[in-house]
Amino acid sequence: MFFYIARQPILNREKKLFAYELLFRNGKSNAFPDISADVATASLIENSQLQHSVNEITDKHRAFINFTEKGLLDELPTFLPKDDIVVEVLETVTPSKEVFASLTVLKDKGYTLALDDYDFNPAWESILPIIDIIKVDLKASTRDQVMNLFSVAQKHDIRLLAEKVETYQEFQDCLTDGFDYFQGYFFARPEIVQKRSLAPNQLIYTQLMKACSEPEIDFDTVSQLMSRDVGLTYKLMRYVNAPAIGAGRRIESLKQAVVYLGEAQIKKFVAVIAAAQLGAHKPSELVRLSVVRARMCELLAERSNVLIDADKAFITGMFSILDAILDEPLKDVVARIQLSPDISNALLERKGPLAFCLGTVMFYEKANWEKVSQVAKRLGVSEDDIPEMYLSALNWANALDTPGLDD
Repeated sequence: MFFYIARQPILNREKKLFAYELLFRNGKSNAFPDISADVATASLIENSQLQHSVNEITDKHRAFINFTEKGLLDELPTFLPKDDIVVEVLETVTPSKEVFASLTVLKDKGYTLALDDYDFNPAWESILPIIDIIKVDLKASTRDQVMNLFSVAQKHDIRLLAEKVETYQEFQDCLTDGFDYFQGYFFARPEIVQKRSLAPNQLIYTQLMKACSEPEIDFDTVSQLMSRDVGLTYKLMRYVNAPAIGAGRRIESLKQAVVYLGEAQIKKFVAVIAAAQLGAHKPSELVRLSVVRARMCELLAERSNVLIDADKAFITGMFSILDAILDEPLKDVVARIQLSPDISNALLERKGPLAFCLGTVMFYEKANWEKVSQVAKRLGVSEDDIPEMYLSALNWANALDTPGLDD
């Protein structure tokens, strides 16, 4: 069985990664939203590479996995380790005695249970004491319903997870209300859109990004800028002398390291390090997202039937959320760095082949399979290759020893 699997982060009150919700599509013909959840989940569990795949996708964080009524009655969650997943009970599940019995067995075995879109149906009352988390769709809930839900949660010691939190203000409102977990791309939006001066070390990174966006890199300029930050110098020397890079001899000077890596690699290195350092006080998932986008855009460019510069695709993905990292409009950031017109058009106007690469990634992140299919056709990329590219990008980001990600 072939799978499309995307993940959406779930953060805690400190904006640290708590878990990922995994979203499935169980074949090329089974496009969003016509998904058979029973088939998708059962097939995933049956797949021989399940454990390997889930660990790679979540980087050892917990996975929220949707289970239908049939899946619960068939005890499908028990095929997965209790410490690796959160059993998410879909809103379509009927609160029958049989379902309650299955959930009770799962709870006794140590599984974490989440109820999706609780609707205050009295039939659920007897099972609420064993529910750990209730997910609340902010777009489908009234203020009164949310406040009533807090009373229910407090009574049964249940954690509340806010879904579809798309703006920083919505996150702040939910934080004030008392939600414990948050799902949505609020962390990928600017918190305060205003002009502000950059700290000296931030200025170095923006200058480096500008230097590396030139058609031809001036290695002397790049070396001089890097030399102003001892931490950056250390990271570059550690990176270039790592066994995986395979220099074959010890690199002992900054200029030597920059020249050795060459234009393509130094552009990638600067983009990743700059994003991590500029986003040092942001949710780590924001930086990780930019790295995954960069790598997947690069892979899409390499496999596209359209002529696309893979290095530019990497930069486009990496810089796609610089507005959230720097808390200012993306057009101002792009103007300061002076990116090439095709990258700027992709980022600001969503036009051109580079924009198709970025669009494919962004639609995939939100599991909008129909849009993924449409944009993939524009790129001339096989749909069957996209899940493998996504998994490859996740693995690349997870393996990358990036300050701000792992340090």
